[in-house]
Amino acid sequence: MTGLLETALTTTHRLLDATLTDFAGWSMPLRYSSDRAEHAAVRESAGIFDLSHMAQLEVEGPGASDALDASFVTQPSKMTIGRARYTLILTADGGIIDDLIVYRLSEASYLVVANAANRLVVRDELASRARAVGAEASITDTTLHRALIAIQGPRSTEIVRELLPESEHELFDSLGYYRVCDVHVEGPVRLARTGYTGETGYELMMPASQAEAVWDRATEIGRERGLTPCGLASRDTLRLEAGMALYGHELNRDLCPADVGLANLVKDHQFVGRQALGGREQVWDLYGLVGEGKRAARAGCTVSRAGEELGEITSGVLSPTLGHPIALARLRPGLSVDDSVSVDVRGKTHEMRITQLPFYSRTRS
Repeated sequence: MTGLLETALTTTHRLLDATLTDFAGWSMPLRYSSDRAEHAAVRESAGIFDLSHMAQLEVEGPGASDALDASFVTQPSKMTIGRARYTLILTADGGIIDDLIVYRLSEASYLVVANAANRLVVRDELASRARAVGAEASITDTTLHRALIAIQGPRSTEIVRELLPESEHELFDSLGYYRVCDVHVEGPVRLARTGYTGETGYELMMPASQAEAVWDRATEIGRERGLTPCGLASRDTLRLEAGMALYGHELNRDLCPADVGLANLVKDHQFVGRQALGGREQVWDLYGLVGEGKRAARAGCTVSRAGEELGEITSGVLSPTLGHPIALARLRPGLSVDDSVSVDVRGKTHEMRITQLPFYSRTRS
């Protein structure tokens, strides 16, 4: 895997005998032990992930809010300091360039965390859109000098709390969902309470030079609490159970927000792609499907009903938590919960049923 980017934790992953894979040009841990064991650890106790391949783009200056308002379907200028929000950046014709999270750090400072594969295009689009509206803002790609560690699972709160000095416990205890604050763990850390697993979880963002010390300290604290190193494979099954979209599977440039069930994100303001959305017909919708048995539908499997092709599976797996097949599917609009559909799984027809998303949540389970 020569020529791949490496995170500040790659040496740690090798010492843990991780299986490394090429992901968006980065050498990333696919798994350390088994996908099922790592998945179960996050559902039952806690998992620790290296997500340092995710893009960290800092947008600063008196025109930062204007630049981001012109770029995203949401309005970052309306966010209060310390808030985070899931959002989309679109092409001029309304297609989805990327889904990302924007954090407001101060009056004139934001952090944008984008998908690794879209890092450079998002960076360049933000700079271009800032110039187009005359916004005085700098866009700095800090990804290669930063690290991002996620701790997810029902015991993540007690682990992260113990990571912090006692003087910051009150601040931590008041940290709500989709909030961010500055703390200290072996140095300055940006701590966010977000996640991609359907569990309580946290992201710790820091200079790359701190990453090994933070990982080691978290591992030490979590040893008696079941904290387990987790790779990208378990992250994918966890996010699918939580009904969360993955760029390149559920989202791409050919789809607009309404095609993927995200029309509710679009706010009434001017941004690139806004005009196109008004005249764009919804072609698809995103549905959750559940089945019986142990044979999972995979991305690309055809979905039909009464001989009429409706669309295809975008992600599918035999759910490790629920014990039956689940899938996200891009299908024609107008279907309802509990409608039955037929899925071609490697030449054999399997019946699946449309269900409400997410497939799994701690409150529902």
